[in-house]
Amino acid sequence: MNKDAPQQKYQVRFDVGLAGFQALAAEADVVILADALPSPGSEIVLPTALHEHQVIAATLANRESVADWVLARQAEKGDRFSVAVIAVGEQRQGGTPRFAVEDFLAAGAVIDALAARGIDHCSPEAAAAAAGFAGLARAVRHLVTASETAQALVAEGRSAEVQATDAPARSPGISRLREFAFPG
Repeated sequence: MNKDAPQQKYQVRFDVGLAGFQALAAEADVVILADALPSPGSEIVLPTALHEHQVIAATLANRESVADWVLARQAEKGDRFSVAVIAVGEQRQGGTPRFAVEDFLAAGAVIDALAARGIDHCSPEAAAAAAGFAGLARAVRHLVTASETAQALVAEGRSAEVQATDAPARSPGISRLREFAFPG
């Protein structure tokens, strides 16, 4: 086992931000970027070309569709389909990375939905994210709308974006990403 990649023995892995993406993407069949809210007034973004990796976007609204998509890809492969779930995160004033509870909950929601479909060989990190979502499921809407990111969006006059975070999408399909700008 690679000491720099201890989660690689698990089918479902979890990490945070650009560093997490860099740590897990190379060995994953798919990288799922969990981003529950758009970034408010970002000063610094780190554009990352994703063409080397299969990357899809996940939110609270499309978590079930994402899990269905992964299950279908696993069936096509006929073997374990490795998944890296990354909570995107946000940035502080000045551009340093900041933990975003809403992205953690979205990542946990995706991992929980995967487990419900039998894709449950999770790293301890992924299991903790799923348990965090499951344990707080009844409070998710409040936690997301009360989060630091949500409050910054509301202050910018973008409250409609905050209110729509957990509403079922009209077409909760899968968005493949070719480039992504990680905050800070």
